[in-house]
Amino acid sequence: MTLCPRRRRGKKEGRTAAKLVGPFFLRAGTLPADPASPDAMKRLPAAKRREQLLDCALKLFARVGYARATTSQLAELAGVTEPIIYRHFENKKHLFVALIERTARQTLEHWNERLEGAADPAERLRRILGDNPMTEERSSREAYRVLLQAITEVHEEDVHKAVTQHFLNLHKFLSRELTLAQKDRKLTRLFSAELIAWILIDIGLGYGVLEALKVPGQGEDREGRNVRHVLERLLVRRPRRGRRRPGTPPA
Repeated sequence: MTLCPRRRRGKKEGRTAAKLVGPFFLRAGTLPADPASPDAMKRLPAAKRREQLLDCALKLFARVGYARATTSQLAELAGVTEPIIYRHFENKKHLFVALIERTARQTLEHWNERLEGAADPAERLRRILGDNPMTEERSSREAYRVLLQAITEVHEEDVHKAVTQHFLNLHKFLSRELTLAQKDRKLTRLFSAELIAWILIDIGLGYGVLEALKVPGQGEDREGRNVRHVLERLLVRRPRRGRRRPGTPPA
């Protein structure tokens, strides 16, 4: 993954001083560094430049919000001029949609990596129940923090389509895994795999949102039991103990 460059400003640079907020220059009136400088205009292959812009947009949107962020701020952060951004994306909305689509791909890649090497449906089920991309790596948390900003943008057809497709694909993936677990008698058949998949998505989103909001103690009780324990107890079938025949002493 291409990282956003840290911006460096010389003491003699004749531009408006910017206040550094984290890795971002966000004060109104700040200007990009000299576009002719090697750091700002380092040439990258088109695919790498596009990924770099998405990485920087992810950080920017996660920090200030999609609605407040501007392409000039993105250019500042990425170390390029605004025309470079428009070579890869038609506008800010197009960039936002691309971020949602990338998050969708990375989420499925994340799940496939987590399940790699687990052939037993029971083990695959345990890994699914014990994992949540919204709360795992920092990059995943930032990606979902940005994705959730689509709540205020779903009136835009392209945004709504990208978000819908993401969750439908995720639901399809989980349904397939849960169906295998049911066939192996490791998961309750009281509810369909399709419904359980939606339950996991609903709970995962709620847990992730509260985690992002930094609500203390959410998702667990005083004894340390958490949401995952409840799901396992309710959904995962336990092996039946053999019944003793009348008059047979216990082992």
